[in-house]
Amino acid sequence: MRCTPEGCQNPQVPSTYTELLYHTVFACKSRSPMIDEPWKEELHKYIVGTAKGLGAVVLAVGGTNDHVHIVLRLKASACLSDFMRDLKKATSSWAQTKSGRFAWQEGYAAFTVGRTEKDTIVAYVRNQEEHHRNRTSAEELEQLLREHGIEFDPRYFE
Repeated sequence: MRCTPEGCQNPQVPSTYTELLYHTVFACKSRSPMIDEPWKEELHKYIVGTAKGLGAVVLAVGGTNDHVHIVLRLKASACLSDFMRDLKKATSSWAQTKSGRFAWQEGYAAFTVGRTEKDTIVAYVRNQEEHHRNRTSAEELEQLLREHGIEFDPRYFE
């Protein structure tokens, strides 16, 4: 399977083409501000490299000191939950070397992205600092879940 920013193709099966775009969001444990500014950009680069090693193409990474957004393309054979588990495990271990108190919160949110909305979502993810001048990451996630018609338990946002 060969994935590029333009799409994925399986050279062994020339008739298999996919465009599997996801917008994922995950938070630091207890939504605590654990991502320190001095190494936030390094974390984002590490996320890109780790995702590439797992067979994905990252189109954008953004976030604040308590959460991360990623827009990515997965190959057809990838399982999103396995990918997220492995990505969070590797990046958590890396972040612990920068801050011994680091951990990701259990779980994540993932939304499919259509080709026509890709550029808008990429810009949104890259502009996270601006979006969070007026709302918390929990408020943002609640809004995203509502927009996508996903039921959730509000207790997890207290």
